[in-house]
Amino acid sequence: MKGIKTWIFLIMSFCIYQKGNSQTVNWNALEDSKHIIAAGIGWDYSVSYSLGYAYQLKTKVPIVLTGNFSIPSGEKLLDDFKTKIGGQVVLLNKSNMKGSIALNGIYRRYENPLVRLQNFGSELRGTLGYYKPKWFVAGEVGFDKAIVTYFKHSETFKEIIFTDVKDGWYEPSTGGNFLYGIQTGYSFNKSDITLNIGMVTTQDFKTTPLIPYYLMLGYNFIIN
Repeated sequence: MKGIKTWIFLIMSFCIYQKGNSQTVNWNALEDSKHIIAAGIGWDYSVSYSLGYAYQLKTKVPIVLTGNFSIPSGEKLLDDFKTKIGGQVVLLNKSNMKGSIALNGIYRRYENPLVRLQNFGSELRGTLGYYKPKWFVAGEVGFDKAIVTYFKHSETFKEIIFTDVKDGWYEPSTGGNFLYGIQTGYSFNKSDITLNIGMVTTQDFKTTPLIPYYLMLGYNFIIN
């Protein structure tokens, strides 16, 4: 039974680890604006779409609270999706050099004819780069961890694979994923066009996901 669960999660982890992107912000264009509406299209195992919102707190150092919802393309859009809630804080706040850390809680859902997975996880990401009012470029590193997953098996699974399989919560044995890449963008008229691109590897550095890279093209609309 344990071996079956491990095998299933190894396969499904390629799907539930939708990488997506944290809120990509040009800190030197944001200024005192409070609201950011973000939309994006990217590639992580398939074409995916995201919609997000961010709110900048009135603090001495820039802090942004964020929420994001993403789905892959497909016929049944709500079979698979990911939500993220968290925030970003700028720890290095020089004139043009900015370093920030983002922390997010994640809920993911994935379903196929054999099983439905509901997963809770977390993501930690750090960014360091050069920012101007009109453009920016930065490097990013992060870690995405699936903490616990609920398995709901279909009748097809029970008939074909394992009759006595039990539904319930399981801790994954596959650890998490590291990511590393770059983000860049161009800012104009209260808007940002952003690009995130990078690579992904598993926690043990011995295996890679089925598609070991991520790509996200985004648009931010900034409201005072």
